[in-house]
Amino acid sequence: MALRFSDYIRYEHSATPYANLAGGELVRWLPRHRASDLALLGNDFRLFDERLVRFGLRSGDGEATGYEDSDAPAVVKLCSSAVEAVWERGIDHADHRPA
Repeated sequence: MALRFSDYIRYEHSATPYANLAGGELVRWLPRHRASDLALLGNDFRLFDERLVRFGLRSGDGEATGYEDSDAPAVVKLCSSAVEAVWERGIDHADHRPA
């Protein structure tokens, strides 16, 4: 399947070795066509030590409006399972080639 990428995704991919990988982060990319049957959350989030979730909140036009933290076990479990599902399907940065 031929995929097209936005200028921003191509930029983000090219900066990843210097910003993320150099800091020891593992990076995987998930093309949208590989995510169709995954139940994903509506807000972006960060999972900290599998004990705290920080949701990034945005307005209807995409403007960042703040964040919300949760340490509720059910929320942490839900977000953990979403991360695991996405990670399994993701493509390692070294093998991902945006066109």
